[in-house]
Amino acid sequence: MAVPLYQRKAEFFRTLGHPVRIRVLELLGGGPMTVRDLLADVDIEASSLSQQLSVLRRAGIVTSRRDGSAVIYALAGPDVADLMGAARRFLTEMLAGQAELLETLRADQAHADDQSIRVPR
Repeated sequence: MAVPLYQRKAEFFRTLGHPVRIRVLELLGGGPMTVRDLLADVDIEASSLSQQLSVLRRAGIVTSRRDGSAVIYALAGPDVADLMGAARRFLTEMLAGQAELLETLRADQAHADDQSIRVPR
């Protein structure tokens, strides 16, 4: 029986659902990197990074190749970088909207505080 597309999408997003994996994908958006370079930019143990890279590789989101003793990782395709960019834009817009709401609430509170300070005579 075929797995529905929505279920495959959910599995894909679950695969992305780890902060280290997201950070790795963001870094690889700038181009292929060695494990050593990734370790320098991701503050975790080598074994933990290796585990997260394996998850991404098994899911087909990243690829790896050997160059001598170095293992170089890259995004499997440009769509992954596009997805990371779309997520960044979405979050930026969402947070900008929240910042505007916060400013409005603060202004309303300041106005309410001014009104409560005035004592009618």
